[in-house]
Amino acid sequence: MKYPELSLEMARKVCDGRGLSDREIQYLIDWPEEEYFDLLPGANLIRRHFWGNGIHLCAISNGKSGRCPEDCAFCAQSIHFSTNAPVYGLKPTDELVKDAEVYVGTPVNRFSIVASGRRVSSRTIDRVAETYGKLGSSQLSYCASLGVADEDDLRRLKAAGVSRYHHNLETARSHFPNICTTHTYDERVETIEAAKRVGLQVCSGGIFGMGETDAQVAELALELKRLRVDSVPVNFLVPVEGTPMAGAQSITPQRCLKVTAMLRFILGGPEILIGGGRADNLKHLHSLVFMAGASGTLTGNYLTRTGEQLDRDLAMLTELGLAPRGETEVPVGRHPQPTVD
Repeated sequence: MKYPELSLEMARKVCDGRGLSDREIQYLIDWPEEEYFDLLPGANLIRRHFWGNGIHLCAISNGKSGRCPEDCAFCAQSIHFSTNAPVYGLKPTDELVKDAEVYVGTPVNRFSIVASGRRVSSRTIDRVAETYGKLGSSQLSYCASLGVADEDDLRRLKAAGVSRYHHNLETARSHFPNICTTHTYDERVETIEAAKRVGLQVCSGGIFGMGETDAQVAELALELKRLRVDSVPVNFLVPVEGTPMAGAQSITPQRCLKVTAMLRFILGGPEILIGGGRADNLKHLHSLVFMAGASGTLTGNYLTRTGEQLDRDLAMLTELGLAPRGETEVPVGRHPQPTVD
């Protein structure tokens, strides 16, 4: 069977609610990078089946930056590496409120406060909860990304209006020891499971271009599927001077699209959000990421770098015949996650 026909055949199977077999996942792993274009019709079919032409937009505030005790090899905010990343404690509540209010009345669906560190203090949890309490109800939904958290922390955030918790797995379990040595993969999984137990949605994905193989991309996708995460952020490494990843070879635009498509084929219905490094790595193929299965994107600035601004992202979506998704929340279960055969 030729690549275009195989792509569409597997896509129809996913749309019918059936997961791919191990053999079909191996087809994706072995798919030649130079044949990436033949993956796009199938990935786009799956995206449109679950999400139509609506694109989810989210934005973040780097609420607390730097001085992280962890040694994640890609991270500009680690105390183990010498970088030019900004360093400051948690922003005042009024400043965090202003960061969120920038997006009130815009097509952005979700806003998140992000704090560096392995685990934030109880006082920080209270301050973040206070911020969301002051924001009250708007068209924005609220997320938080505060590192390792237990059920008590997560319940306090939920009571303040947070509906989703962000905690990336970063990479496949088999590759994780090459990326971080100061905590375990299971610690990350435990936080995701705790968020699920208290009734929060979960946003969890990874960074690609850190030396992982395509088999490890599939490994990560299957773990995220097992955990039944609701949203999967896809970041592409932008090497930072001073970190162990400073000399990493750039991920090609073609591989960025293959990675995105692999995730869509394996995961099926969950949100796939394109985040950091999209313009740097996709370059002239930037807009094709939605045809590769992405159903959302982070807009505005990233944690330590300038990102794509909202007006430019809205113009890009218009040119593609896409539009920001109008609804604030998507009911859980509306987009079923197929099981693996």
